[in-house]
Parts: sequence; C-alpha cells; structure tokens
Amino acid sequence: MVSGNLFHCRKNSWPPEEYISRTTLQLFDFDSAAPPEQAWRRRLNSHANILKEFSVTFTEAIKMVRLGIRLWSYIREEASHGRKAPIDPFTRESCKPSASQGVPLGGMGSGSISRGFRGEFRQWQIIPGICEASPVMANQFSIFISRDGGNKNFASVLAPGQHEGLGKAGDQGISSWGWNLSGQHSTYHALFPRAWTIYDGEPDPELKISCRQISPFIPHNYRESSLPTAVFVYTLVNTGRERAKVSLLFTWANSIGGISQLSGDHVNEPFIGEDGVSGVLLHHKTAKGNPPVTFAIAACETQNVSVTVLPCFGLSEGSRVTAKDMWGRMVKDGQFDRENFNSGPSIPSSPGETGCAAVSASAWVEPHGKCTVAFALAWSSPKVKFLKGSSYHRRYTKFYGTSERAAQDLVHDALTNYKRWEEDIEIWQNPILNDPRLPEWYKFTLFNELYFLVAGGTVWIDSESSTSNMRNDQHQLVEVEKTDVKVTDAKVDGRQDAVIEHTTDSSGVKDKDEAVIANCSSKNESLVPPKKRYSNCSLHPFKMLDQQNENDDVGRFLYLEGVEYIMWCTYDVHFYASFALLELFPKIELNIQRDFAKAVLSEDGRKVKFLAEGNCGIRKVRGAVPHDLGTHDPWNEMNAYNIHDTSNWKDLNPKFVLQVYRDFAATGDMSFGVDVWPAVRTAMEYMEQFDKDNDGLIENDGFPDQTYDAWTVHGVSAYCGCLWLSALQAAAAMAFELGDRSFAEKCKRNFLRAKQSFEEKLWNGSYFNYDSGSSSNSKSIQADQLAGQWYTASSGLPSLFDDFKIKSALMKIYDYNVMKVKGGRMGAVNGMHPNGKVDESCMQSREIWSGVTYGVAATMILAGMEEEAFTTAEGIFIAGWSEEGYGYWFQTPEGWTIDGHFRSLIYMRPLSIWGMQYALSLPKAILEAPKINVMDRIHISPGSGKSSHNETGVRKIAKKASCLGNSVFHCAC
Repeated sequence: MVSGNLFHCRKNSWPPEEYISRTTLQLFDFDSAAPPEQAWRRRLNSHANILKEFSVTFTEAIKMVRLGIRLWSYIREEASHGRKAPIDPFTRESCKPSASQGVPLGGMGSGSISRGFRGEFRQWQIIPGICEASPVMANQFSIFISRDGGNKNFASVLAPGQHEGLGKAGDQGISSWGWNLSGQHSTYHALFPRAWTIYDGEPDPELKISCRQISPFIPHNYRESSLPTAVFVYTLVNTGRERAKVSLLFTWANSIGGISQLSGDHVNEPFIGEDGVSGVLLHHKTAKGNPPVTFAIAACETQNVSVTVLPCFGLSEGSRVTAKDMWGRMVKDGQFDRENFNSGPSIPSSPGETGCAAVSASAWVEPHGKCTVAFALAWSSPKVKFLKGSSYHRRYTKFYGTSERAAQDLVHDALTNYKRWEEDIEIWQNPILNDPRLPEWYKFTLFNELYFLVAGGTVWIDSESSTSNMRNDQHQLVEVEKTDVKVTDAKVDGRQDAVIEHTTDSSGVKDKDEAVIANCSSKNESLVPPKKRYSNCSLHPFKMLDQQNENDDVGRFLYLEGVEYIMWCTYDVHFYASFALLELFPKIELNIQRDFAKAVLSEDGRKVKFLAEGNCGIRKVRGAVPHDLGTHDPWNEMNAYNIHDTSNWKDLNPKFVLQVYRDFAATGDMSFGVDVWPAVRTAMEYMEQFDKDNDGLIENDGFPDQTYDAWTVHGVSAYCGCLWLSALQAAAAMAFELGDRSFAEKCKRNFLRAKQSFEEKLWNGSYFNYDSGSSSNSKSIQADQLAGQWYTASSGLPSLFDDFKIKSALMKIYDYNVMKVKGGRMGAVNGMHPNGKVDESCMQSREIWSGVTYGVAATMILAGMEEEAFTTAEGIFIAGWSEEGYGYWFQTPEGWTIDGHFRSLIYMRPLSIWGMQYALSLPKAILEAPKINVMDRIHISPGSGKSSHNETGVRKIAKKASCLGNSVFHCAC
C-alpha cells in the first residue's frame, strides 16, 4: 500500500489557475462547468508537432530481409482479396500522426470518433479494423454573438484556424467561415471520459464559455457504457453590461471519415423529438457492402433556448445551399427557419458531393447572467460486419433495437441522462483524485489511458446475435480454399472420459460425431506424439458453462492490439492490459477468458504459411492458447498473426493460466473457475513438451517465441521461465481449490523442481540473466524479467523467490533500465547490458515499452518499492504525456526509442497502468483470503507421479458453485 510521505520530493502539479484566470474559474463554479483540479491540460494554440516514426537499423534490416519479402508478398495477396493484412509496415497513412489527440467520444464497442484537443473530430473507427485518421473539418462548433445596440458582434468557429485548406479566397465551403479564434486564451482539460474546453474571453472578451464533453463510460454499467453517443454542454457567462444574444452552431458532414462523404446516396432528415430534443438525422450509405450508419446531431430546447436546424447544405458552389450561405444566415439572424423541421428527407446526395447538416441553439444571456446549452451526437450502426462475412448486432441494440433510427433515441437519452452519468463518473473517480498520497500526474494519466477502451477499435456484440451468428462455435470458413480442410471443435461431454469431436469439412457441414477416449494415465501414453497427446488427453468430463443467467449476460467483447496491428484481443498483450477490464468491467474480462478457454480446446487444421521462416503449419493447435481471436472473422478464424507459429510460443499458455487464476481469485466466481478449468489443465499439460531436460522448467527454442517477437531467446529465459513458475503455482492453487488434488500435487512437484533449476541457471547474484544461452545478450538485464512474480503477487499467492532476490532484481532494473536512460525520464528500456549500455541486439531490446514499464512499476509496488515504482512510471508520463515530451497523449504507442521515435500508436498494452492501481488496492477477495500458503496445503502423496483424472472433487465443486453463485469459496485443509 502507499505510504503517506512518499512523494514529497517529486511533486508535479498543473493547477487550472496556471491556464485560466481565477475570476473565470469562480464564474464556472457551478454545474460541473469548471475543469477539475486534476486534469491533463493544453492551450488551444499549442503546436501539434508531427511525430517521429521508428526505423530499423541497417543490421536489423539485413536480418529481417527474408521476412520483409514474405510479408510484402502476403500483404499484396490479401489486398487482391480486398482485405488489409493485420500487420502492414509498408503502407503509410496520408495523414501524418501528430500531437493533436484528445478524449474520444462515446461508449465502448459501437464504433468510435476521437476529438483532438483543438476541437477537430478525427480518428474515425466506425467500420471494424478501419481507422480514418484525418479530421473532417466541416464538423465544428461555432458561436455567433450580438449585443443590444449592435455595436459588438462576433462570429467564429470555436477552433483555431490552423488547418490545411482553410482561407481560400472566394471559397463556397468551410474556408468562408470565420476562423477567428487564436486559441491564446482558450484551454483544454482532459479527464477521461470527460473533457473541458474553456474560452476565457475569446472570441468575445465579455463572454466566458465552457464546453464540457461527456461520454457514457461508467464502470460496472454494462448498458450505458455501450452507447455510441456523447454530450457537449456549453455554459455561457456574460460579464458585460449589455445582454447578449448567443447562438451556438453544431455542423456535421454525412461522412464516416476519409472520402466516404463523396460516395453518394446519403440522406439528411430533420426531426423533432420528445422533451425538446430536436435535430437532424444523417443517413450514411457505406461503401463495399458495409452496414449503413445514421448520425444524429441535436440540441435540447428549453424555456430560454431555441433550437432550429438546416437539414442540408453543401461544400461546393453547385450546392443548393452552400456552407457560405449557411454561415451568412447565422451571422445575420443567429438561427434558421422553423419551417425546416417540416422539410422531410433530403434528396440523396450525388457522387462527389458532400452533404452536411447544422443545428443551432440560441439564447439571450442577461448582463452578469449564465445560461446552459446542451448538444448531443450519436451514431447508430446496429450491425457490425467482418470482411469474411460474419455479422453481429452490437451490444447497444439489446436496449435500442436494430434500426439505424435508434440514433434519435440515443441523443434524446443522452441529453436527459448526462447529469446522472456525471454523478456516476465522479463517484468512481473521486476517491483516487482526492487521495493525497498519489502524485497528480498519475491520477489523471490513470484515467486518460482508458481512452483505448473506446478508441482501440473495440467491438461489443449482443450475445443473442452471437448465438445466431457464431455457427455453434464451429471454426468454419466463409471463403473456402480449394483444398479440403477439416476444422475440429471439442465439446466436453459428461459420459465417462469421452470427448465429442464435431468434424466439419470445408463446406461447413458437420458430418459426424467421433468419440475419442481420453485417458492420460494410459500405459501407452508415451507412444502418443506430444501434441496429439495433449490434444486428446487433457479434456475433462464436465461441460463448460457459457453464461450463468441473464444478469451475467454482457455479450462478447473485442479490442484491437492496436490500430496498426489489426488483431482482436491479442492475448500476450491482453496479459498486461487486462487489469483495466478486471477493475472496471470484470464481467467482460471473464467472458474474454471464456472465449480463450474454448479456443484452447479447439483445433483448426487449415494450412498457414509462417513468414519468419517460410515454413507451413496449421492455423490453431489444440491445447495451445491462440495469439489472437482473428482479424477478418474473429472467433471463427483465430491466429491472424502469422509471423511465427505461436503454437510454439512459451508465454501464451502460462499467461492464460495466470490471468484465469488472477480473475478467479479477484472475483471469487466459482462458476467461472469451473467453466475454464478443463482449458487451464489442458494448457498446462500442453507445455510439458517444452521441458526438454525433465527438470520441470520449459526452455525456449532459439527464436523469438514470446511477446518480444523480434528478440531471440536460447534455453531457459527469465521472462518465460518466470511466467512458467508462476503458472505452475497458480494451476496448483486452482486445482486444489476446485478439488483436482492429483493435478495440484503434480503442479507443486514440478514447481519445486523448476524453481531450483530456474535459480541455478539464471540467478547471478543481483538479477536473473536474460537467458541461459551464450549469446552476447544472454546476461542482459531485462525489464520484464519478473512478469510472473507480478501476477503471483497480484493473485495473493506466495512469492516465487525470497524478498532479497525480488528486490535486488527490481533495484537492478531501476538503476540500469530506468535511471541510466536520460535520468529516468523515459521509462524502462527493455534490455540493458550490465555495463550500462542499452542492449541493441534487436529493435525490441532497445525500445522502451510503455505497457511493460507500467507493469514493472506495479511489480515494484507489490514488492514495497513505491517510490521507485512511481519514478519508473513517471518516465512514461514525461516522455508521452507532458508538454516537454513527444506528444503521445491519447495515442500511447507500444514503445519508443531513446531518441523519441515511436512504434505503433494507439496500442493496447499501456492499459497496464491499471495494474499499478490494482496493486495499490488489491481486491477484497484477495485481501480477505486465508493467510495460509496454498502450496503448503498441497501434500504430495507417495507414488503420485502418475497423472490421473480426479474429477470427483471438481464435480462436487461444480454442484456447489451452482448453489453459491458468485460467492467466494475456500477449500478446507
């Protein structure tokens, strides 16, 4: 836990008074209009510098030339089928990444739109796996002010006019608008999922404006957190002596980013809804057969606020009403004709034509008076369709139906419920924000890193649509190759020790049920090839449960590894990021683990070419945890990653066991434990083939067979070996609690042997060597060497090593990987030689990975090294989020080099900052668990060396779980 006087030497503070005058703050001290004390802040006139991308060295390029050729060929092949390869380092976006991002809009899993800190709407991810980074500049808020007497009039877009293509003389488009805001006196304040923009006397020196952006991201609320909507609340304070007529304008193009607005057949339609909510629906017909999208922009009419609309205007000279015409009307009248509400749907747009809509909200603000105006945006795309044909209904359709017109109901509910959303958000955030023991940078960075759960390409589907579209969880092809392939899915059956295999041919027709006898204690076990042995002998005779009851039904959830690495739920990275979901949406986290548990017991025999070596194998081996849930047909076609054959990776199976046990221990959900136990046991048994010398410890195979997939490992490694030790202990504990005593004994026996071997081969007196090989980097100091200990401590299990070894290794990492890199102001470099030089054996060894750094900091907290932990993590803040850093805010990359070149923006792993928060406030179920070493409770019986399936105890636990629901269960000694 955090002590009270840790941070007196390192105080970083960004009080709002440094950005906004005290007088203005006092004027906004009502209705949440003022920005919070803790927030990430920028001035609107701040320069959004272009970010520097990484490049490989000449030596690295030579090593990877064969991989590069094969990858190029694969990318072209995928493009010929109209698909984007999951990894494409050769194609560069036309919009160069810049330091311009801000808090994204909407809830999770229904498509996302980001909003830059200067106000532009950008980073469009409406279609899964596609990110249109460029801003749509017609999407703006603007203000028109006139005062009694007519001497002071102002009209301006509420964003600085510092964008390409603006200011063209005689233009009928948005260049004709008033881009008069300098941004010098305007500031942005971000605390996800809210953001504040304060206009402190601009464009009108006598009008103070606060815009509050609110999205329904509410932990443990599985309904409203799925809604594709956001609210913008404007608070106006008139400091002048004359009353002012203020008109706010919200304009929106019928576009989903890129050049989609030019495809034609788009229709705009005004509406008047209930409770004064009025606006325009923009029906967008997507290209390439993607499901349609309907946007709604709206404002709430009140006694003092009048709402009018212009359903359609264009950006070119041939438009019936041009953007210039629209702006001129607002300057003159401050509103549109009320008759526009009766105009009905517009004529469908022509190809090449951009159709836009506008909503105006006007109010009189008395001298020294205040007024509030609320706008809302929603986008309804009820069906999510993947490129290989599978489609599902998004989560929000469970509550709003499957019509695109649900957008109208969404804006209505957003405008009538946003105050309650804010109350719930503040109840969640305030205990952390008000904790005086925590540094300020950590508080707001902790919340702001959650942007990825919205902007990370998330997809959240309704379970009912999942049932009808998942084809009974068979891994079937939509696009069938000419060769006959067979895809096998295992269903655990309760008859004796039989496993029913449903075999599906390439036509997708289930042709037979084949009973396979599973008896791992067979005398003939040694005659079975290792992979086949673990495939058929690790499934246990009780059925996995999908959902316990309707209240637990929260649908299925996907999120990308990153917008540049388009693979869903990449598992070796989810290992780091999953702390955020466990803390905030634990039911989603458990369902992701259930998905992977099913995958462990499945096999996909389709042939795949692996690009690193050019060899072929099958897509998914039974017993192996998949790298990811797929790209173009998630759940049905897993392992989109094809650089290496990940069935030979050494970290995925241990990470599965560790995540499952952590979630099991944290939630106390016995039903979950029963569900996934067959997969846990199978995953552990699968790994035994990698113990080459029978010492209980797995060995790496001389290639990058783990999450550091460019960093070669030989023999026993600190990273994978430590993960394996931790997994042995977690599997033993889980087996014991579920009543599978024989397997618990087996895991304990292997753990004791493996631990001794691990320490003998790797411990050098101050840290664990990178690996047991003889390469030039075998003695490198790896920042992530104690990843297994991180999970061990997070799960309430006994430490893997004595305190001296843990603290010594962490101190070595702190002194070398952290403090020897620009004085600790960049995070922890992945590899460092004992002589204090960065390990440059490959691109990944020389990188600083933000998510790994947060994980190291969490391990330090759990080891009682809080000051070192926050100093370590602060380097990520300084390099990524501070004004003196590289500009990675709201797009935190996988990593960067010591000279500030990033790789892979908007990446999943940095969510591991929530591993730090988890370490600071361990779950009640773990804190209140019996303080007894579970390994001491597992007694190894004489002659228990042979494996057997002791399922009687597990069946008893399963029965008890059905009675206890989600209660915590602790076995008696």
